[in-house]
Amino acid sequence: MGLMLFIIIAIISFGVQWKFKNKFKKYSETPLMSGMSGKDIALKMLHDNGIYDVEVLSVQGRLSDHYNPANRTVNLSPEVYEGRSVAAAAVAAHECGHAVQHAKAYSWLTLRSAVVPLVNIASNLTSVVLMIGLFMFFASGNILLLGIGVAALAITTLFAFITLPVEFDASKRALAWLDMNPSVMGDSIEHRGAKDALKWAAMTYVVAALSALATLAYYASFLFGGRD
Repeated sequence: MGLMLFIIIAIISFGVQWKFKNKFKKYSETPLMSGMSGKDIALKMLHDNGIYDVEVLSVQGRLSDHYNPANRTVNLSPEVYEGRSVAAAAVAAHECGHAVQHAKAYSWLTLRSAVVPLVNIASNLTSVVLMIGLFMFFASGNILLLGIGVAALAITTLFAFITLPVEFDASKRALAWLDMNPSVMGDSIEHRGAKDALKWAAMTYVVAALSALATLAYYASFLFGGRD
């Protein structure tokens, strides 16, 4: 049953990733009427929110866009940083949504940042400890390492679910700001495209969280269900 659930979620995850990449490609090829680049949009959104101590940088990699609260930087992939498309506008505004969350001490982002060091440790432990733990469990019935592995997996799963409100709220802030700035995105078709792109981006986080939960349930079933 656990394996079947894992396979179903893996198929759903593949479908969502495929849909998101296709949506991003479509809206990357949809020019923004304002002609503003992702960098321009990011700086404007930051300044409109009274944020002047966050730097907007171009980083290598496709879909590598992220906000780093540690050094207060909005990091945009080249196609977003230089892009003048609906997708570039949506992604740039979304990442700035995280900067706004940070400036306003948004509780979910504060919590997420606080648990990052613990999650990094848990992530490094998970795969090896679970593998050895399962071997020891079936070989001798010893549950110690398996229990540690499941606990580490539970931490990373919790982190995946804490990430959801952070991502949804950043998109909400981005779309609200775009709605109020017709000089950036004034066409209703562009607005719908930005909303659609961010919706499918958010769905990738949803399936990632569900996948983490399914994995946790699978390994926990050994720990709490015995070897039979």
